[in-house]
Amino acid sequence: MIELECLTYGVGHADEGVCLLVRMGPYRVLLDCGLRDISPLQAESEGGLPADLVLCSHAHADHARGLLALHWAFPQLPIYASEVTTQLLPLNWQDIESRQIPRFCQALPWRKAVEFRAGLVAQLFPAGHLPGAAAILLSYTDQERTYTLLYTGDFFLSNSRLVEGLALEELRGLRPDVLILEGSYGTARYPHRRNQENQLAERINAALRGGRSVLLPTPALGLGQELLMLLRSHHHFTGRDIDIWVDGGVAAGCDAYLEILPHLPTAVQNFARHQALFWDERVRPRVRRLTPEQHTGLGRSPCIILTDETTSWSEYCHSDTGPWLILLPERPGYQLAPLPKLPPEVAREVVVETYLLAQHCDGPGTTQTIHNLRPQHVIFIHGAPNYLSDLTNLPELSTRYHLHCPAVGTVVELPLGEIFPQPEVVEAYYEGELTEQDTVVTITLPEEIVADPRWQSFADTGLVEARWQGEELVLRGLTQRELLSQGSERPVPAELDCCGNCRYYRGLRCRNPASPLFEFKVTSDGYCPAFESVHFPKTATEFEEADEEE
Repeated sequence: MIELECLTYGVGHADEGVCLLVRMGPYRVLLDCGLRDISPLQAESEGGLPADLVLCSHAHADHARGLLALHWAFPQLPIYASEVTTQLLPLNWQDIESRQIPRFCQALPWRKAVEFRAGLVAQLFPAGHLPGAAAILLSYTDQERTYTLLYTGDFFLSNSRLVEGLALEELRGLRPDVLILEGSYGTARYPHRRNQENQLAERINAALRGGRSVLLPTPALGLGQELLMLLRSHHHFTGRDIDIWVDGGVAAGCDAYLEILPHLPTAVQNFARHQALFWDERVRPRVRRLTPEQHTGLGRSPCIILTDETTSWSEYCHSDTGPWLILLPERPGYQLAPLPKLPPEVAREVVVETYLLAQHCDGPGTTQTIHNLRPQHVIFIHGAPNYLSDLTNLPELSTRYHLHCPAVGTVVELPLGEIFPQPEVVEAYYEGELTEQDTVVTITLPEEIVADPRWQSFADTGLVEARWQGEELVLRGLTQRELLSQGSERPVPAELDCCGNCRYYRGLRCRNPASPLFEFKVTSDGYCPAFESVHFPKTATEFEEADEEE
């Protein structure tokens, strides 16, 4: 009889949320409930409870938004989380009055083993990523042995502004039977978090100096507060006469952080002793809560606004508010969602860019975690399927551990001490040819590589950058934005409608089939009626049609 198995109700692909049912011996433990619709859990309950208990790793919506509906459907089902997570959970249901939300989640202490049923024990360890986020160690002991499972939830080894990273030394050499961990960034390598913060601060600083206001749409919890602390403490902004406005759920998240201040890192608590953590109109830059009456005056002088990612940009960007830079957080492995439409006269004044401020481990961090824990089984969740497939393809992992990358609705059996074939993985290697000529080197790859969804982004401009990584040569596609920002002798203003700012300008040629210049070599300051801005995807023809309609 297999004593361990995992049923996947949600594995965190795209926006589906995470929800896992783990069976350990006779017990069923639900790990997180980020489902928008809990009907699959209700269908499986067959008149009883869908699990013996629920453990929530942290308060982000994709891990917790289904908990309230689950409690209403099954009031007798016990739900547990860290103390901080229990305080942050209500932010997932801001459309419901707080007094109507019962305190259904029970707090568990850090690192203390708690026995829920005979032989079933859990411990929580701080996981980084978000205040209160926990890595959950489950163990079940029967007459024969003890079975162990570690679920990381979302985790981050590095320290961020408001959260200390996962202390890997606490878990080193744990050797759990099963490790369930996220692979949000796959095998990709990214600069250190502080380098990313500096790059973002430089871009915001340049926009303000250029007379642009900056709009930062973010999730209500986590990233928004991290950005606010970055803006308050970075040398580009300290003492500067600018206003930072905070709106919507991000402001509610700031209030919630003030309630959990004693649980934040010591450095943050020390900062709060000398000046306000968030709301402060005396110390520059001023941080203020935005009210509806203040919307009309925004942007007339450069400012910064943090707001919900779902809020319409038109609430802030008006025809009389001056130019804007809108910075959107990247989700590695996923395409950027379609951008909201703005009136033509406003769109001309708007530049849209993306940034990465890491909240998860990159490839080296993920593999380092696995090697330190040394599990028998590894289940990858929470990431783009091709990114998770990259992790299961890594020889350094597949030759040492039993790797699983399940889809939704899969039962993963986890036999212990048995030898069985590794799961089939999608081949991610492509054999090509290399030709060395007098002045150039040509690398030819098979056309199958184009079928990978990442190819479109890689081949966007038709230009690549090559660098050595040890004995290996790594190729990276150059984006249009990088080419535009490389600083030619005559930089092209982002507001100018010209080939250099067109999304179809690649490799110094026009790639737009609708253009009379298609496949011709063009200069960056050229123009045609089929122009479409790389900064805001709207064609010049659409602008003209909109103007005629008005």
